[in-house]
Amino acid sequence: MKSWVSIVLITLWLVGCGQKPAPPASTAEKNATAPAAPADSTDDQLRRALALKAAGKLAEGRALLQPLAARTNAPERILSALGDINAQVLFSPAPAPEKVDYTVAEGDSLGKISKKFGTTVELIKKSNGLARDLIRVGDRLRIYQGHFAVEVNKTANTLTVADNGRFFKRYRVGTGQFSKTPVGEFTITSRIENPPWYRPDGKTIPYGDPENILGTHWLGLNVPGYGIHGTWEPNTIGRQSSAGCIRLLNDDVAELFVMLPVDTPVTIHD
Repeated sequence: MKSWVSIVLITLWLVGCGQKPAPPASTAEKNATAPAAPADSTDDQLRRALALKAAGKLAEGRALLQPLAARTNAPERILSALGDINAQVLFSPAPAPEKVDYTVAEGDSLGKISKKFGTTVELIKKSNGLARDLIRVGDRLRIYQGHFAVEVNKTANTLTVADNGRFFKRYRVGTGQFSKTPVGEFTITSRIENPPWYRPDGKTIPYGDPENILGTHWLGLNVPGYGIHGTWEPNTIGRQSSAGCIRLLNDDVAELFVMLPVDTPVTIHD
């Protein structure tokens, strides 16, 4: 009874003040005034970057993804998309801030030019569509001035390439069984296409022999007997199963071979 009287008195007071009691808000009204859920800006930027890539605007697409890749625990879909765009920029004549246009001068060779710009002959040829080593005075070449560094994570079995300190591309690798892959700071000291394999007993196994385990390319480190190489056993990628070297799919190590010159730093950690 007291509760009913209280409601009547409150209603009369509101009417006397010229106000009417507000009806309860409907569900629709509540939803209309609630703050909207934030859009997924990461996926939105990824879609925009892929659209730019499809339109041939590689540098613009890359610029959208680079800040996302720099974040801690960046999503794999971002790293994968950025790696694909970076590789396309690198291996094509597409313009990019890292590239310079160079005019071949008297006495030049691809070897001299590659040393001048700290790159590889293979990258100059591939990015400029050259089928041979022959160049002529006055030829125009577009040269990528990269500063690559490699990081190998033995636990995750990944190899990550950075350029000027920024993420470039990530690859899956196989590493040494029983943690045989050495840990530390190293450099690439040799580059061999179609490498022979030197068996532990000293016998040389030529490239093409079924017993040769090194795949199509070898990037030797400044640790005797250790390097980055391909494999004919793709099922070993992603596992700790090698004798200590870092192995990749042949297509992946071929890409690294084109990209990485001698003296490229390599960091290996657990």
